[in-house]
Amino acid sequence: MSLRIALLSLPLVACSPAPSAPAEQEAPATTAAAPSPRTTGLDPALLAQTVAAAQRLPRIRSLLVLRDGETLAEHRFNGGPPLDRAVNIKSASKTILSALAGIAIDKGVLEGADQPILPLLRADAPANPDPRLAQVTVDHLLSMRAGLDRTSGPNYGAWVASPNWVRYALGRRFVDEPGGGMLYSTGSSHLLSAALTRASGRSTHQLATQWLGEPLGISIPQWPRDAQGVYFGGNDMLLSPRALARFGEMYRNGGRVGTAQVVPAAWIDASWQPRATSPWSGNGYGYGWFVEEVRGHPVRFAWGYGGQMLYVLPSLGLTVVMTSDPSPQPRDDHVDSLHGLLAEGIIPAAIRGAG
Repeated sequence: MSLRIALLSLPLVACSPAPSAPAEQEAPATTAAAPSPRTTGLDPALLAQTVAAAQRLPRIRSLLVLRDGETLAEHRFNGGPPLDRAVNIKSASKTILSALAGIAIDKGVLEGADQPILPLLRADAPANPDPRLAQVTVDHLLSMRAGLDRTSGPNYGAWVASPNWVRYALGRRFVDEPGGGMLYSTGSSHLLSAALTRASGRSTHQLATQWLGEPLGISIPQWPRDAQGVYFGGNDMLLSPRALARFGEMYRNGGRVGTAQVVPAAWIDASWQPRATSPWSGNGYGYGWFVEEVRGHPVRFAWGYGGQMLYVLPSLGLTVVMTSDPSPQPRDDHVDSLHGLLAEGIIPAAIRGAG
């Protein structure tokens, strides 16, 4: 569901008087991290109403709001872990992987977004591959336009149960041309993780630690690997909400941390250009980022299963993180509610706070 649709279908979710919670939700854990007493730049009343609306969501675990680099709200809900403890960010991992690809290109580890991936992964390619496999590029993997049949959704279980995830993903049949429509597939992201590993001679975790963890001053714990030792590309990365916020702030600042250029600014611009449209949410999709416009302001966001969200709004100076409990099977309306907190609460609070 796009943020634009959420804006229309969730009127005043954070601005209306709070309805009474159902009996089974009357006593959620209170916010364990006290909000910053400073609310300069955000309307205090709207911010308070937004936090109250978040507190009524049984699945949400954290909410962080930063404006112009200042943390104006930090909350955890429903027994969520401390905000500096790493959590599974699910498919928001694809956004982190996109940053690694951009740095790899800048450092010459990868040749560019148009580089074919088959030469790097030929050892796991089918013996007689479809000729179109040679046309698949880094760009296609990042933008989910490889043309290969998906390994996500109903195909996910068979893929992760296979003995070689890279070989399985490379062996999928083509259901579209490379560069065609969006086919959201974690297998494509995993191929990129394998390509980074083969090209650099280092694991994706080592690259993430050296290229992102160290300059950002954040911890990036090891996350699952496939049977061949390739770190899972595009899922199950571990970052704390505060670490995710630092990553978002770095992107909001054009890839800079202080005076250091961590991610090339041109790569961020390229990543935020929509190259496909998600068939299930209606959002544009760039290189690991969903793109949308809400209330006249561009929104760039990472989206992980079950409600692991990072929103960056450069025109308003906002970075927003929301994490959630991804199990049991999440309902679509939870993510819609998170979109609503942003569209109906945080953005209006920023607009009014700037007045």
